[in-house]
Amino acid sequence: MNLADRAHSMLRDAIEVYRDSPRATNWLRRHVDRLAEPLRLAVAGQPHVGKSTLVNSLVGEEVAPLSVEEGSQVLAWYRGGANPRAQVYPTQAPPRDVPAARMGGQLHIDLEGWRSDEIDRVVVDWPSRTLRGLTLIDTPGVDPSDAGTRTSLDADAVLYLMRQLHSTDVGFLQSLQDHPIARETPVNSIVVLSRADEVGGGRIDALTSAKRLARKYRTDVGLTGLCQNAIAVSGLLAQAGRTLTAEELASLQILAVAARRELEIALVSADRFVGEGVPLRLDARTRTALLDRFGMFGIRLVTTLIRQGFTTVEALSQELVARSGLTELRAAVRQCFTDRHDVLKARSALLALEVVLRMEPRPAARRLVTALEALVVSAHDFRELRLLAALDGGRTALPDPLGDEARRLVGGVGTALPARLGFGRDASGHELVGAVSDALRRWQEQAENQALGSGQRRAARVVVRSCEGMVAQLTRY
Repeated sequence: MNLADRAHSMLRDAIEVYRDSPRATNWLRRHVDRLAEPLRLAVAGQPHVGKSTLVNSLVGEEVAPLSVEEGSQVLAWYRGGANPRAQVYPTQAPPRDVPAARMGGQLHIDLEGWRSDEIDRVVVDWPSRTLRGLTLIDTPGVDPSDAGTRTSLDADAVLYLMRQLHSTDVGFLQSLQDHPIARETPVNSIVVLSRADEVGGGRIDALTSAKRLARKYRTDVGLTGLCQNAIAVSGLLAQAGRTLTAEELASLQILAVAARRELEIALVSADRFVGEGVPLRLDARTRTALLDRFGMFGIRLVTTLIRQGFTTVEALSQELVARSGLTELRAAVRQCFTDRHDVLKARSALLALEVVLRMEPRPAARRLVTALEALVVSAHDFRELRLLAALDGGRTALPDPLGDEARRLVGGVGTALPARLGFGRDASGHELVGAVSDALRRWQEQAENQALGSGQRRAARVVVRSCEGMVAQLTRY
C-alpha cells in the first residue's frame, strides 16, 4: 500500500469516527475527493512580482490576471477543459457560470457587476496541454503573512515568486509550514526569482546574473528547509516566447536592421524608446506595445537574436523560452511536483486529517493520531524529496559518480523503476532485479563508508532505503 492509499484509508477511518459531526465529515469527504483530482499548484508572491505573467507563460496563452470592475484582482483557478468555461464561487452563495470565451489566444471573461469582496474564487476551464494533469492557482497580490495559511490548504504545491530575498518572503515560506504535518514534510515549494530580466537594470547579461543569484539562494541558510529549489525566470520573456505573433516579429525585424548606434540610443531608457523623435521606422504606439510585451531587456535580446539568424516565429519563440529560464522551471516542477503528485496529494490529505484531529479531539480518534504521527515519520517518499532538494541545492554533495546515481535512484529523473535503475527502455524483470541488487549492495557500502562525511552517509542511507523499496516492489511481481 503506497502513501496515497494509506492516506485515503485514514481519511475513510476518520469519516467513520466523526460520523456524528457534519462539519468534520464534509471536510474529510472533500479531501477524499481531492485525492483523485489533478495536482493543485499555486503561484504566489507579493504584488507586482509577475505571478499572472508566469501563469500565462506556463499555460502558453493569456488567461491571467482576472480582475473585477474596480481593478482588484481575484483568486483564479485554471483547470484543463475541452472548452472555455468560468464559474464564480461567491463567498456567500452557490457557484454561478459567467460568460467566458477564447479569442486570439486570450481569455475573455465577463465579471461585470461583481466586487472582489463578493468573490471567493473564479474557476476557469481552459483547453491547454499544461492543464491536463494540473490546476494552476493565480493568487492576488496580498500581504504574504496573511496568505500562507489559505495557500497551504488550497494548494498541494507552491511556486513562490520574489525579486530578491526579504524577510517578508521568508515569513510567507515559513507560514506555508506553519502546521505540524507541514513542518515535518517541507517538500512542496519552489522559489522563483522572478522578473530576472530586470536584474542589474535590464542589462544584456541580466539573466546570467539572476541565475547566479538563484544558485546562491539554493544554499542560503534562510531558505534551508523552506523550498525545494530556487530558479531564475523572466516571466515576461517566457510569455512573449510562448505567445509571439508574426506581426510582432515583423516589427522586431525592423528594429534589428536599424543602425546599431540609433537603436542603442533609443534603448537608453523606456521613456526615450517610446518617445517622439526617435529615428526608428516604427510609430510610438507600436514601440509602446513592444515594450509592454518584451521589456527593455527583451527588446535588446530579441534584436540580437534576429541578427544571429533566429528569423522565424518558431525559431525565435523556442530560443526566448529556453533563455527565459522557463524550461528549467518546468523541469523542476516535473521533478519535485508532477512526478510526485500522489505523494503531494497524500500530504495534503494528511494535513486535512490533522486539522480535524486537532480541532475536534475525542477518545475514539486517539488511534488515528498515533497512526498519523507514525506515517509521517516513516514515509520514505518525503525523505527522497528532501534529499533531491539537498543534492540540487548543493547542501549535500556526493563524490562523482555517486551524486548522479543517487539522484537517479531516488527518482530525480523519473519515479518508474526502469528510470530509477538507469534503463532508457523497457527492461526485463531479470535485468531490473540484477540492477537493483547491484545498486543496493553498492550503497550499503557507501552508508558505512567512513571516508564520507556524516551528512553524506545519511544521504546514502536514504538511497539504500529507496533500493530496498524497489526490491520489495519487484518481489511483489
